[in-house]
Order: sequence, then C-alpha cells, then structure tokens
Amino acid sequence: MVAHIRSSKATELSRNTWFLPPLAALVDGGPDELGDGSGRRQMNGSVDDGEGWIDFGDFSVKMGWMECLCGGRYFRDWNGRFNGEGGRIIRGRTGDVITQQRPLAKIGKVVMQDKNSATFLSFIGNLDKRVELDKNIKHGDIRYYGALSMMASKASYENKAYIETTVNDHWKMEFLDSYDFWNEYQKKATTQAFILREKNVDSEMIIVAFRGTESFDADAWCTDFDISWYELRDIGKVHSGFTKALGMQNKADWPEDISWADDQPAPAYYAIRKLLIGLLQGNDRARFILTGHSLGGALAILFPAVLAYHREKWDWLLERLEGVYTFGQPRVGDEQFGEFMKKKLEKHKVKYYRFVYGYDMVPRLPYDGSTLMFKHFGTCVYFNSFYEGKVVGEQPNKNYFSPSSFIPKIINAAWELIRSLIIPYTKGPEYKEGFLLLVLRLIGLVIAGVPAHSPQDYVNATRLGSSNVYVSLDDQSHQQTINLERKTIAGATFSCIPSTQLAFQGDQKLVVG
Repeated sequence: MVAHIRSSKATELSRNTWFLPPLAALVDGGPDELGDGSGRRQMNGSVDDGEGWIDFGDFSVKMGWMECLCGGRYFRDWNGRFNGEGGRIIRGRTGDVITQQRPLAKIGKVVMQDKNSATFLSFIGNLDKRVELDKNIKHGDIRYYGALSMMASKASYENKAYIETTVNDHWKMEFLDSYDFWNEYQKKATTQAFILREKNVDSEMIIVAFRGTESFDADAWCTDFDISWYELRDIGKVHSGFTKALGMQNKADWPEDISWADDQPAPAYYAIRKLLIGLLQGNDRARFILTGHSLGGALAILFPAVLAYHREKWDWLLERLEGVYTFGQPRVGDEQFGEFMKKKLEKHKVKYYRFVYGYDMVPRLPYDGSTLMFKHFGTCVYFNSFYEGKVVGEQPNKNYFSPSSFIPKIINAAWELIRSLIIPYTKGPEYKEGFLLLVLRLIGLVIAGVPAHSPQDYVNATRLGSSNVYVSLDDQSHQQTINLERKTIAGATFSCIPSTQLAFQGDQKLVVG
C-alpha cells in the first residue's frame, strides 16, 4: 500500500482545521532511502520506529494513513478502530484537510465565528462593510457631523468589541462604552446604544448612537409593530413601542427619577441621562449629538421629548444638545406632538435633521392618515437615487402604500440595481456593493423600498451629497431662530406694535416701521 504523502508539516487554518502541504517522499513502497536493507524510509530527518510508523514532526504515517498528533500518538488501523485519546485520522493525500478535535469529530466540521469578536459582523454590517470615515470630509466641513453620525448609527448594530476597535483604532476617537438597556415591558435588555467622545475638537463632542432594528431580532420587531398610542400630558401622542423601548415604566408612567437593581440593566432614558450629566458637568464646553438609523432614529428624537416632558429640570441638557441626526426614521407621534417638539427644539436652538433616501419604506410608516394619524415633523433632508439632496417639509410619496408610486418605485429599484454594478467605476472602489446587498437589490424589484433602507445608501448620501444641502439647512435653522426671537420681542417688549410691522434684517437688527 503506497500513500503518496508529500508534506512534513501542517498549516493551521483555524483553531481546529489543518491543511496538508506537500511531503518530501513516499511511504510504504517507496525506495529504501537508508540503503541498509531494513526497509525503513527516511522523511525529513525522521526514521521509522520499527513499529510501522514514520515520524516527521507534527505528523506520523502508518500504512497510508495520516494522523495529527495532539500531545500523544493516535492512530487508526485498517479495521477502522480508533486508538489513543483523540484526534481524527484521515487518508494522507496532498491537499487533504484534517481536524484536531476532542472528542473525535467528522472531517469538514464547520467552525462558527465568535459573535463577540472584533471581526464579527451582523447582517446589517454585512450589507455595508465600510469602517473608515471619509477622508475627504474633515472636521469643520459642514457635512462632517452628518457623515460621522451615519457611520456611528451603522456601527451601533455591531458588538462591543467591533465598535470599540472601530472608534479607537480607525476613527481615532474615544469609545466610552456600549450598553444593553432594560425594556420593562419585554422584561429583558433589548435596547442598545453606544457612546463615543470626540476630543480632537475645540469643544468636546459626545455622540450617543442608538441601534436600529436588527433583521432577525424578534424583540425589536415587536417594538416596531406596537403602534398603539401613548399620550404625554400636554405634549401629544407617541408610538407606544418606541416609548417602551426608551424606558417607559409600568403603568404607562415617566417618573423623573427611578432606581434599579444592581443585577438588572438600567432603562435607556434614565441611564443615558445619568451618563450625559456626568460627562457634560465635567466640561462646560462639551456638547452632545443624538443619532440612530431606523428604530434608532426614533429613539434618538424621543429622548429630548422625554427631557422636555420633565419640564425645566433638564432644560440645561437641551441647551447642550448640538443636534439630532436620524436616518430612515419612522414616524413617532401625532401632529400635536410634532408642533410641541418643533417649538421646544427651536427654543433651545437644537438642530434636527431627518435624512430620507429615495423610496425607503420605513420613513413612510406608520401611515399618515385619518386612521393612524402619525405625522413627521422637523427638517427632512431628502436624497434621490442619484444622491442629489434637497430640504423639504415631507418626503415625496409620504406613505409607502401609495398606488400612484408603485410603477416609479419598481423603475427606481431597477436603476438602483444597475447603479450598484457601475458605482465603483464612477465614484470609486470604496462604493463597491457586496453580494448580499446585490441580492437585496434584486428583492427590491418585487418589494420596492426594502434595499433603500440599508445603511449603504445613507452613508453614500452623506458622502456624495452636495454641501449646498447643508447650507440650506443652516439658512433654515437661522431663519427659525430669527422667527422665534421676533415672536419673543413682539410679545414681550413691543406688544403694542402689530407683528406685521416687525422685521429683522442683516444680523438680526430690529427695524420698526
């Protein structure tokens, strides 16, 4: 029996899998290399031990069988019996793969990646594997915080080790921590967020990124589909599922302060508020940003709503809130809630940018109509499939289930599929789309609006979109501030003058006509 083995050492591919590179000689039937008539065969300096074994480092060969030694001698005879304490033995042919395993394992064992490792990616992460920030958008660029917020929102879907590596090593910022927060209604920790700090700026910036709906997370889907109303007194009605995920207590209550057991994770709102207080009180110049994609965006805009619900006590936190950046965010409340939030955000000069890409279905849900009465509010930054942006009050085709938009959505989905194949040649290799996203694009030909919700298009929009969009945003924010100050002055100081006779020109100079 001749075993055409051509290797002296195995190459480790993973913890339990080995590959056999070429050996230097034949075994059992090869030439008598020692020339002494003993029939022993020399292989890379090792000699048959007289028992039919040829030893050469990590491996021994007997009668055409190969063995991986695991701290001892293990072999199988021709009758198929196993001897020794472990180790899987296979025929030793060039290119064979063997496994080192206790207890004995079959050849071809699937090695599962550790979900807590820094290289593990979620389903969402596999749709867009980009890690680096855009080197063309630096601090001081008007697009900077929009692009950074989207990358943070995308990273929030991953495990702690991945986020920490990304923030510290790739972004050169400070990862503070990631958290699993308690949902009192689901009786488990199902709300996730992480916090980073950017210190390489004049005024320290803290970013809180809420995780969105993971594709195969049943608890998150239960949160999304719980569309019953919860009413905040004097504020309006809000989406019950989102409110519970943020930390609403049993009996539909939002007490100002609560306590929780040491062995139980804290609810998101109360824990994040406590963390921000500690971080901001230590630096008078520090500010913070709230951001999130999908469900994460809903939680990001509801956080300041609950701060406002607790009245003046937490107004100083709202004063330190630089902005709220949401991407593919669903509707969170009714019209009264929207009006209240617009006034509150204007009062504290908080920027609220709601990014919507193309026919993304999520921002068009829950339904805006006479039955459900959900309404968007704030500034909508809308990007089409060419990543051309504009500032609008409401995205085109405000409801997903619109018969008039069915054919345009399918045509657009076909274009997005074509674009995915050519974009690395037109915009650069960093925009290349992977196989998984291409499959999702194909699904979009049947269910339009699904692939448009992926992070890939939102990252592209924040990078490829014109800075003119952000100039328009600043102009609009500036005008809102002027309008608010005009109302304040007209009401408090010039109450005898009709509001139509008040105007601001230049840098808010008061002109009385």
